Amino acid sequence: MRDNSSATTLIRPVILSRHPSGLWWGLLGVAAFSFTVPFTRLAVGGFSPLFIGSGRAVLAAVLAVLALALTRQHLPHGTQWARLAVVAGGIVVGFPLLTSFALTTAPASHGAVVIALLPAATATAAVLRGRERPPAAFWVISAVGAVAALVFGFSQSGGFGQVHWADLLLLGAVMAAAIGYAEGGLLARELGAWQTVSWALVLASPLMVFLTALSIAQQPPSGTPVQWAAFAYLGLVSMFLGFFAWYRGLAIGPMTRVSQIQLLQPVLSICWAGLLLGETLTWLTFAGGLAVILCAGTAVRVRLNPHPTGT
Repeated sequence: MRDNSSATTLIRPVILSRHPSGLWWGLLGVAAFSFTVPFTRLAVGGFSPLFIGSGRAVLAAVLAVLALALTRQHLPHGTQWARLAVVAGGIVVGFPLLTSFALTTAPASHGAVVIALLPAATATAAVLRGRERPPAAFWVISAVGAVAALVFGFSQSGGFGQVHWADLLLLGAVMAAAIGYAEGGLLARELGAWQTVSWALVLASPLMVFLTALSIAQQPPSGTPVQWAAFAYLGLVSMFLGFFAWYRGLAIGPMTRVSQIQLLQPVLSICWAGLLLGETLTWLTFAGGLAVILCAGTAVRVRLNPHPTGT
């Protein structure tokens, strides 16, 4: 039986050694995802948010079907399908659609605020779902990192007083992604990293094909070549290839620690927004970015206790 066969029913344990590969895979995934917000903001200038949120999933699903067929992967079984539905609901349906609608009005730098909450949300979901038990110091550092990232993000997007309906959509996107990340990280230990995101895409494809067709009927896409290139990135990398690295990192784990790498994402996203979209960058960008990076670096260095007392 192959190591990543779906017939393997035991959940692989978290690797609690000092092997750094989980963090490096997580960093690679975050680097890929850091372009998602600015490219989504760029794409909504020529496409409807429904087309962007659903069409990118359809593009990724085509690649997923080809990859699964060419490698002759075993079908998931039993409750794995239900768990894949949770993953699909979070990362294929929830996060892309909610962020696409939010970024029709919110600038990319403001949208990066959603990423600031993802590390803490993912860590919480990992604790609830994956039975990880980080020490209290980890939670303190994570909270400081989340606050630093929020202050950083809002300082770049016009201040704390500009909260509106788009922020509610972004908050929903955070919750959806955190649940999808945590469940996907666990499934990746059974199915494999790229197999997990591929099966989730396949499972969600009927709904996403319907939504894409609906969006085209309502508003035929008419983007510029640059906007089509941004859309292609969202489908190929943000929706597919980026998860190869991200779920690999979460599967190696511990998820609570790897998730803190996401604290770098708002820094990168806001920098890309300045370089690619011309949004304003000031010295606060670099000062705030340094604070967030320090928090992320400190969080990932906190050693998790594999045998917590009292359990």
